[in-house]
Parts: sequence; structure tokens; C-alpha cells
Amino acid sequence: MHELRVKTRSRNDLVDITAEVQKAVSDSGVDDGVCLLFVPHTTAAVTINEGADPAVRQDIEAELDKVFPWRDGYAHAEGNSAAHIKTSLVGSSETVIVGGGRLILGTWQSIYFCEFDGPRDRKVYVRVTA
Repeated sequence: MHELRVKTRSRNDLVDITAEVQKAVSDSGVDDGVCLLFVPHTTAAVTINEGADPAVRQDIEAELDKVFPWRDGYAHAEGNSAAHIKTSLVGSSETVIVGGGRLILGTWQSIYFCEFDGPRDRKVYVRVTA
């Protein structure tokens, strides 16, 4: 298993980790298999979406904030319920097919670490299996 470190810059931050995940795949030596990504945090997630236009990341962040605003009368005493809800919605894991030692992603797809309670130092676990 490989552990990626991600340093986020703001409360909401979608960080493109595609190159780091590909490096973990390459380092694994697995030619054909699967790559499992897991985020071990309750206020951060991982997703796959368009990587060509940075406006897509901005739109995702803005729309999630509209639906789950930071302050909205939540009962959770820590004050970060919006982050917990966003994480549950987006999800803590992704699986990507590996072929020829490469991540099999669509032309426009990238892998994003999704921060919802930053800035923080975070982790992503990467397991590549044949």
C-alpha cells in the first residue's frame, strides 16, 4: 500500500492527485489490475471528474456550498457538519482499472482529493492489485 500526503489550501479545496496516483501505480509494478483509493478522514473525500477545465472544480465547490452551507443550524457541536455531509455524499473511495501499467481514465478525467474542512495535511491510501 502507498500513502499519499495532500496539503490543502482552504476550507474547500479540490486537489488534482492524478499524477501522484499514477506514480503509485507505476511503482507497484502491476501491469493489469485495479487501483483502490481510500481517504481515511470524515471531512474529506475523493472523486473523479473533468480535469481539463478548472472551472468544473469551482462549480462543484460552489454548488456543494449552496446545498450544504457551512452554517445552517446543524446539531453537531464541532461546527463542521457541512463537511461531514459533503464527504458522505462524495464518498471516501474510488476504484480505477489499471491496464498496461496505467490508470484507465477517460480523456478528460482526473482524480481529485476533496477537502471540505481545511486547510489541513491529509492522507490518501492507494492499493494497487493484479
